[in-house]
Amino acid sequence: MSNKLYVGNLSYQLEESQLESKFAEFGSVESVRIIKERDSGRSKGFGFVEMSSSEEAQECISNLDGQELDGRGLRVNIAQEREK
Repeated sequence: MSNKLYVGNLSYQLEESQLESKFAEFGSVESVRIIKERDSGRSKGFGFVEMSSSEEAQECISNLDGQELDGRGLRVNIAQEREK
């Protein structure tokens, strides 16, 4: 199992540091990236969090999927590879 997570339904005002803090409650966070629009720099409402192990990633899914953060219910699952 992968340790890279897709995180959807993010508030557009949420900062990467806030997202990292939330996920750090369940293990070591390797990286956090909120995807932004190229032209405006505005958040697209989703991002990726990489945990240090697949066990920690599963713990995040179990505890954070559906949980409210900054007024929105998070969607957390294993990130899928992008099809070409």
